[in-house]
Amino acid sequence: MAEPVFDYVLPLEDWIQTAVEWIVDEWRPFFQAVRWPVANTLDTLEAFLLSVPFLVFLAVLFLLSWRAAGWRVAIFSVVSMFFIGLIGLWEHAMTTLAIIFTALLFDVLVGVPLGLVAGRSDRFWALVRPVLDIMQTTPSFVYLVPVVMLFGVGTVPGVIATIIFSLPPVVRMTNLGIRQVTPEVVEAGHAFGATNLQMLRDIQIPLALPTIMAGLNQTLLLGMVMGTIASMIGAEGLGLVVLRGIGRLDVGLAAIGGLGIVLIAMLLDRITQAMGQDSRHAGPQPKSFRERVLRALIGGAFLQQKKIVRRV
Repeated sequence: MAEPVFDYVLPLEDWIQTAVEWIVDEWRPFFQAVRWPVANTLDTLEAFLLSVPFLVFLAVLFLLSWRAAGWRVAIFSVVSMFFIGLIGLWEHAMTTLAIIFTALLFDVLVGVPLGLVAGRSDRFWALVRPVLDIMQTTPSFVYLVPVVMLFGVGTVPGVIATIIFSLPPVVRMTNLGIRQVTPEVVEAGHAFGATNLQMLRDIQIPLALPTIMAGLNQTLLLGMVMGTIASMIGAEGLGLVVLRGIGRLDVGLAAIGGLGIVLIAMLLDRITQAMGQDSRHAGPQPKSFRERVLRALIGGAFLQQKKIVRRV
């Protein structure tokens, strides 16, 4: 071991260990309460995906992919999932999808509201931004140690680590999308009598939606990465297949597990990217940015005038 530069070494390691042990002992009921909704959501999604017949899953996937991203992505998605089933990794793939969708759900429930508040408050964003910087620059493996100490090992702790690791992009992109709405649009909304809730619901969120979807896309891909790494603490799925292959020096097993992860990540990336494009919205849409804003503003003004008439 290398000699320390100073005669006195700050015992930061011991302080952190003591603090974590105190948190584990004193806050165990809280962490068990956090674990419960994640575990139930994961179990429900996994049971549902495993109960869907193979051909039915492929048919629904084709329709959803075609609707969201076109026939090329739909064919690629079906061929990819068929190939995963052909190499005997169907159940592992369904477990991986359950992990990713569970993490994505909780990231949306937590990240989007945080991003909305941050986009409308400079003070809140100044507090949140350093935390997000730390979360995004911390190596993924570092997340596993406190998660294991607080939640144990297994698939559920792996999902919790995935939620934490993949949260920053959706917060950042939601904040960015709200801030990209021009001040003129906001002022026009207030001039039409729109309330803050109407501004957020009818103008800011619709205009920020492509940026928010880009954040969800990045969150999804980070979830795939962390869902694989979480196999080191007992999380099941395709990541566990890769880990077993590495442990046994079985190149073939590790290769097919990695190939399954790549195919699922690619199809999810293509679908979510297409969902963020305005051209994929169903039904007649306003052709220009100005028309979308005017429609939202006129709708908000009409609702506001309707309320005033009712009061009178």
